[in-house]
Parts: sequence; C-alpha cells; structure tokens
Amino acid sequence: RGSIRRCSEEEEEQDERKERDRKKRKHIKEVDRKRREAAMEEKKQFLCGVVEGFYGRPWSMDQRKVLFQWMQLWGLNTYLYGPKDDLKHRLLWREVYSPEEEAQLRTLIVEAQSRGLRFVYAVSPGQDIVFSSSCDLTLLKRKLKQVSDLGCQAFAILFDDIDHSMCQADTEAFTSFARAQVTVTNEIYRFLGEPPVFLFCPTEYCGSLCSPSVSKSPYLQTVGEDLLPNITVIWTGSKVISRQLSLDCLAELESVLQRPPLIWDNLHANDYDTRRLFLGPFKGRDPQLRSHLRGLLLNPNCEFEANYIPLHTLASWYRAEKDDIKDEEREYCPERALTAALHDWMEELNQPLQAGRQSTRADHRASVSSSRSKTPDRSDCPSTFRATHAVAKLPVFPLNSSSPPSSPPTGKAQREGREAEKKRSHQPSQQVPGSRSGAPVGGGRVQRAQGRGLCGGKGLLSEAQVRLLVGLHYLPHEHGPSAQKLLQDLTWLKSNCHLVGANSKKAQPQKVDEWRGRASSFLSLCEDIAQLHCSVVGGANRAVLYDLYPYVWDLRNTALVAKAFICWLDGRVLSDSSSLATWRNCFHWCGKTTGADLLGVDPEPWVFKGGVSGEVQMLLPIGSSSELFTHPPPLFPTSRLYNIRPYHSKDKVELYRMVRQLHLRTQGGQESTMAHPDVIGDRCLGPCLALSPEYSFILEDELGICGCVLGIVDVRSFAKRCQASWIPAMRDKYPPKGNSSHSNTQNLVQLMEEDQGEYPDSLLYHFPSQLRLDALPELVDVSVSRTLLTALLTALKANGSQGVFCEVQPTDHQRLEFLTKLGFLEILRGEARSREGVVLGRLL
Repeated sequence: RGSIRRCSEEEEEQDERKERDRKKRKHIKEVDRKRREAAMEEKKQFLCGVVEGFYGRPWSMDQRKVLFQWMQLWGLNTYLYGPKDDLKHRLLWREVYSPEEEAQLRTLIVEAQSRGLRFVYAVSPGQDIVFSSSCDLTLLKRKLKQVSDLGCQAFAILFDDIDHSMCQADTEAFTSFARAQVTVTNEIYRFLGEPPVFLFCPTEYCGSLCSPSVSKSPYLQTVGEDLLPNITVIWTGSKVISRQLSLDCLAELESVLQRPPLIWDNLHANDYDTRRLFLGPFKGRDPQLRSHLRGLLLNPNCEFEANYIPLHTLASWYRAEKDDIKDEEREYCPERALTAALHDWMEELNQPLQAGRQSTRADHRASVSSSRSKTPDRSDCPSTFRATHAVAKLPVFPLNSSSPPSSPPTGKAQREGREAEKKRSHQPSQQVPGSRSGAPVGGGRVQRAQGRGLCGGKGLLSEAQVRLLVGLHYLPHEHGPSAQKLLQDLTWLKSNCHLVGANSKKAQPQKVDEWRGRASSFLSLCEDIAQLHCSVVGGANRAVLYDLYPYVWDLRNTALVAKAFICWLDGRVLSDSSSLATWRNCFHWCGKTTGADLLGVDPEPWVFKGGVSGEVQMLLPIGSSSELFTHPPPLFPTSRLYNIRPYHSKDKVELYRMVRQLHLRTQGGQESTMAHPDVIGDRCLGPCLALSPEYSFILEDELGICGCVLGIVDVRSFAKRCQASWIPAMRDKYPPKGNSSHSNTQNLVQLMEEDQGEYPDSLLYHFPSQLRLDALPELVDVSVSRTLLTALLTALKANGSQGVFCEVQPTDHQRLEFLTKLGFLEILRGEARSREGVVLGRLL
C-alpha cells in the first residue's frame, strides 16, 4: 500500500509540473504574442514630434524636459536626439559618454519614456568613418550599446552633409558609396536586435541633392534594394527646406526606396541665417500625406523659446483627420492653429520667469525650465545642417536682476545737461514726415512721455504685439501680414519719392497726399516695431528675452533707418535733373525684389539672407553694405525708446547744448567760453546746420536729443560756400577784442577758418562727402549710433555720393575711440591738410 501511495503522489506531482510548464509556455507565448503585436503596432504608429538636429548650441537638459512636457500635453510622441554640435554625436562619435554624461542621458531617456514619448538616439559617423574597418564598426557598436544599456530602444544613423568620396580601403571593399553605408547600417541594425524604430538618413536626403533625379539616382536605388525592409529612410522633401510636400513626389520616392519615408522637416530651422527666426504656423503639408509617411519630425529654431507656436501647430496638424476629435478640428487650418497657439503662448510669454527660466510664482506650471544665454553658431554655407564659424553671443544678464541695466552713472556735466533737458516744456505737434515747418517727427519730450511713457521695468506683451512679432518672423518662404505691409509700403514710397522730391513742383496734390498718407502708416508700423523691442526687453519673461532679443533688436535698428529714410525723402531727394543726383541709377541697383524673384526659381531660403531685416536693408540705397547692418547686440540692452529723424531748425539749441557738454568733458569741466556760449556749437555744427541742413539727422530718446550726425554731400562746393558766407558771418559775430578773457573764443574762430582748408584730390575722389557724429557718453547702445550713421549714409547715397570721410585729430582720443567702436569705418592716414590728422572713411 505504501508503494502504491508513493506512486500516486509522484504522478500527482508530475501532473502538477506538466500543468505549470504548460501554463508557463502559454504565458511565454502570450507575452511573445503581445510583444510582437506591440512591435507591429509600434512599427505602424506614425512618428510625430521633434528632432533636435540643428547646428549650434544644443538645448539644455532642462529645456528638453520642458519640451517633453509640451509634447505630452499636445499629443506628440517622438523625440530624436541629434544636435550637430554635440561632439560625441558627430565629431567625436567614437568616444563613449563619461559617467556624468551617462547619468544625464539616462535621466533624459527616462523622462521621455515616463511621458509616453519615444526617445530616438542618433549618431553621425559619416565624416570620417572607414566603412570597411572592423575597428570603426566595433567602436560604433560599443557606442550604441552604451546608449542601449541606458534604456534607449530606438536609434538613427545619419550620413547627411558629408562628402561622397571614399578612402582607398573602402573603394576596394565596396562597389559604391551607398553600398558601404547600407552594409554598415544593416550590421548595426542586426546588432541592436532589430529595434522597431531604426532610422537611416542618406547622403542624398532631398530631391535637389539627388543625381540625376530621385527616380534615376543610383544611390537611392541601392538604398531601396539593399537596406533591410524594416529600416526607415529619412527625407526632407524636394529641398533641404521644402516649401511644400507633395503627394506625387512622395509616391515617386516611395517607389524607389520601397518603403514610406520619415520626413525630417526643416520648415522652422534657422541655423543657416543669424538674422532669421520662424514663429509662424506649421503649413504646406497636407495631413492626408500621413498615409504615405512613416512619420514627420520637425527640426525647429535653435532658440528654444521660439518653438512654442511651431510645435503647438504641428500637434494640431497631427491631430487633424483623427476620428476622436471635434469636427471643427478634423480639417487642419494653419491660421486657426496659429490663433490657438497664440492664445496659449500669451500665458507663457507673460510669466515672471528669470533668465534661468525659474518661476517666481509658486503655482506656476511645471512646464518651465532654463533657457540659453547664447545664440547658436550659424553658417553661411548652403545647408540648414552646416555651420563653420561662430557668431556673436547673446548678452549675459545678471541672473538675479529683474531687468538689464540701462546706462551707467554720468558725470556732473552730463547730469546737469540732462536735467536741463527735463525742464523744457515745449510740446510741438507731430507733422507729416519730412515737413519743413512745425515740430520734428516724433514730437518733444513731454508729448512722447504722454503718448507712451518711459518703457522701462516689467510688463505684459499684448496680443497685438505678439501677432506683430510672429508676423515679422513668420516662415522661410512666406512673410506674415505685418512684414508684407512693411515691405510693400517701403517699396511704394521709395518708387514714388519723386512726388515729394526737392524739385517736384509739378506733382499733383492728391498724389502728394497719398504718398504722405502711406508714409504716415509706414512710420506708425516702425514705431510699433520699436515698441515691440521695448516690451520684449522690459518684459517679465527673461527666458524669452534671451532667445528673441537679437532678432527684435536687429529689426528695431533696421526699422529706425528705414523710418529716418522715409522722413528724409519728403522734400530732400534730388530729381534726376540735378547735377549731383543719381537716384534713378541708385534705384536700379538697390534691391526691389527678393533673391528668389531675381533667380526666377524656387531656391533654398538661405539664398537671400536676413529675412525681413535683410529685405528692408536691400530696399535702401546702401543695402549692399551688409557690414552696416550686421553687428553684435549690446551687452546690456536697454528698453529705452529711440528715434532717428531729419534735423529741424528748432533742434539747434539742444544740439549746441550737447556739444558744449562734450567740450566741457574734454576740458575737464572748465567753462572758458561763457561770454560766447555758442562758439563751440558754431564751430562744430554751425556750418552744416546753416548750409547743409538736409543731411543732418537727430537721435533722441524719451529724454530728448542724445546724438546727431551731420553730413556734407559735396565737400568742395561746401567749402566755397563757407568761405563766401559762413566765415564772414562768424567774423562779424565774434569780432576781435583786446580782452584776454576772449582769447579762447578767438582761437576757436581761427580754427573755424582752418576747418575749411583744402583736402587733397586723392581723398575727395573716393570720399567726396564728409560727416560728423556726436552722441552723449551715457548712450550705452553703440548700435544706435551705428544706425544713426547708416541713416545719413543712406541719404548721401540717395543723392549721388560714393564715399564719406570723417576727420579726427590724433589728440582727440575720446572721439577716435568712439568712432573706432562703431566697427565699420576704415582708417586712412594721409595729409588732409597742413596739420597732421586722422581721416576715417568708408565707401558707400
């Protein structure tokens, strides 16, 4: 009986083991089935999100975390890590990450996965990899294995922006460049266990790079035939930066690659132009294209804060055509998506965030993080992926400062002068631009203060200002409404300036009124741009300031020149009958159209540099002098409003006071001309203001006049007029006296006569015009002085000048240093007259 009992128990245990094994096998099969289904579903899922693939300073870890929060909130699902200037992504791809870098990367991968995002790690070994080298292949596997061990489950290998040539060893090992890339890619794909998401970026990654065409490219044909079928190919469209994606082009590509591509979309990429930013909506891609794509990843602006609208509208595009959304959202409309994004961005823009994107409110959303304090490196070469040199960095504000400092303390003489300005009470009315009677454009101090007040401190950006900001920095192939109006009005006003020219007595009054009406509208828009700059600099969100400041600052300066130019055109431009004027010739060579129009094709956006600022620049007579418009922003920007306008006779008192202050500074604060306080102004400014007022420009801020620049279009004729009228008038005004107290005055009068000495023909042949610039020392933003000079050069060029010089004595170190800081003047040393001097000049 005992033996029977033991056999029975053994049979029961054996049955239980079989049952457990059966359940275990069933469980394993179920898990494997679910894994395969999940993998299939993952392969079928449309990948939509962001690729950090630009050249320049990569985003910070905190910025990426904010990005993941945005993506989760808006329903995007994929992030590709591939910043070109991460050394271990591209240049030093063979090197593994350090323990500290590993920890950061692991944190980023976990953060993305915790928010339901697919983290794709990309590596770019194509610059120097030897495809036939087992050592290089081993190093590449080691690098990707390290990232895989950190939890990454999706990968990309990129061969973009590299030379097609191969080394001798690769030429002997592979039949073609494409075959070498495909062999390595297939090997890496198998080594990583054939992950569901594995991307391959070919060297021919857009239609314009294919030789001879997409359908006939041997390179793409090899990729389509030999690349393993579950590897997805990256594509940017017909261009590196495609205006639109068409179904026909995608169908042609799909037939060659034998698989649907993934779009690496450079629509909002701006790493190819330091003066362009793209805040417009995602457009030019029909949502129905998704059925022909594996996915779409947007490579956006280098500036993190600039990408709110692009990514918000991309998410709206991705949600369109889905079954579980509202009817009004099923059809994607870029304008409607932009309005929705603007509404949400307004709250983000007006958050009181410091430069480190730290909230000062306890209840602020978690979707705030740090922001960069520098602009990325950019490139002048024709690719949105290529950069070869650095540009100026953004200013670094004190992290704990509520706003950047506006100006340093001033000395006693400057304080007294500014206080004297504050006591002025005249309020002249604003008139039509260029008017020769009444108040200067912009009005007096009190009127301007009443109109808008000092633009300092922190405030909120209005919706109208944000729409203006977006309209001025829209898309690479399309300007927003405000930018279109700015360019259209400037083009029309310049083309029809003969209606209000100096010799336009036959112009019809209604035509003149039309010109001045459009000029008033144009000036108003320029004022709005200046106010926008002021609001961004003085706004509460310092994180946004860091990223947007260089662009609003650049456009502000360009608008100041354009505004001054339009004011000057009214009654000052010479007609073609004048012996000096060459306006008609100047008009032919200065810009009337964009680079795309001139070429007659649909080029890449980098063909025409500068965006709206660049096009406004090219519409000015000195538009080709790019060095006048491209210079680094000031270290400490100020929210102070500036205005540049033509001189008016009522400005003479203020200008004389200003140069007297500057003279006192050089004399150590000792006043030696009290008997004749105007003698300094008469010597420095008098001849130009009396005989050449049409080439005088005023710089003013909320406190009044703070600088001026005076010009002479033809020095030879001007010197003759001075000898005939100005010098005799000065002799009568300051007659010689025996009192020694007036000796300094007599010395200045003598210098007035010497100032009109003859210049050598060799100088005047190249530089027929002359200028003088003065500005108060507390003017911190040197760029405004450069802009003031540019306004004068524009006027001189419009009336026929080909060059300008500015004479400075070697002993006048302060003026020499100031002009040298402007950065665009050449130093020419020569004998301008009997006494030694330094002549600064620049060809227009």
